[in-house]
Amino acid sequence: MSDPARLSNEYPVPEQMRAWVLGGPGEIRPTQKPVPQPGPAEVLVRIDAAAICATDLEIMRHGPPAMVDGGLPFNKNFTIGHEYMGTVVKLGPAVDEYSVGDRVTVEVHAGCGRCARCRQGMYTSCLNYGHLAKGHRANGFTTDGGFAQYAVNNINTLVHVPDDMTDEEATLVVTAGTAMYGLDVLIAGEGVVVTGPGPIGLLGVAVAKALGADPVILTGTRERRLELGKKLGADHVVNAREEDAVAAVRRITDGKGVQFVVECSGAPNALDEAARMVDRGGRICLAAFPHDKVPVDLAHLVRNNIYVYGIRGEGQSATHRAMALMKQKRFDAKLIHTHTFALDELPTALKYARERVDDAIKVVVKATV
Repeated sequence: MSDPARLSNEYPVPEQMRAWVLGGPGEIRPTQKPVPQPGPAEVLVRIDAAAICATDLEIMRHGPPAMVDGGLPFNKNFTIGHEYMGTVVKLGPAVDEYSVGDRVTVEVHAGCGRCARCRQGMYTSCLNYGHLAKGHRANGFTTDGGFAQYAVNNINTLVHVPDDMTDEEATLVVTAGTAMYGLDVLIAGEGVVVTGPGPIGLLGVAVAKALGADPVILTGTRERRLELGKKLGADHVVNAREEDAVAAVRRITDGKGVQFVVECSGAPNALDEAARMVDRGGRICLAAFPHDKVPVDLAHLVRNNIYVYGIRGEGQSATHRAMALMKQKRFDAKLIHTHTFALDELPTALKYARERVDDAIKVVVKATV
């Protein structure tokens, strides 16, 4: 993908940029902002494409998990959007890991680098979350994100994009990276159930298959998405409207259950059902945000030595591993990209994502369409 500016290594950067900022809950408006300047270990990224995540919609409605200046993100001139890619157009002091003109995609979190969790590689669980003075950054959550023309990113959040990958596909690396983070302890040959065929669930199927899971079972209620799951690697799909999902998993596995469940639906009964899909000693990864407190049979989890853990984002550099799989064409992430709008049409794009207009799955906004 040739870019005349890249060939000359010159990218004119304006003083002001177009950006979208949160008003009150459910409100987003266009504005002009100064183009941010990169500091040490940072680059300025010209944003070429940004995907809409369900978490963006959650932030717009309720605020969390975003936190700005120690409180809710509303009416603070704050820009959301965290699944974006673009072109490096300016380097901070002493940055030599990237060059002006590099195409990059980003992950959300740049932890403080000084707390115990960051030193373990768990920077998405940074103990100084939201504490900018200590170095924490999470674009679109605590610092300005991608629904704008430019953003500053720490070099640790960047992943090179190969020339033959489209802008739209590159925005999906974070989604695939989240699935990768959840499946980090998967052993090839283990059976995996993915519950919920949203973007993370669908790419969870793809990642699990690429990592050697056998079988891969996808459960959900939308037939078209279940069929898409087959294209991404699901060996079996279960429509929970037509068949009891737990019984189906037991049937498929000859009564044994699977070793791993990735819960991506957020449904109230999902954890309890997952506990009956795994075998003894199995693992359940929670990758969705339920809206309310959920009931669960803890005694069943304890009696059967079932491990339950949640994931936050795409830690342990999972985006790099996800990019490696996508670069090798191990699965076609583009299948979940359904709609593209111009950045100026962001409210329409958000409506498509929120209301699933035309069965929208992953909606992308671009600086130019």
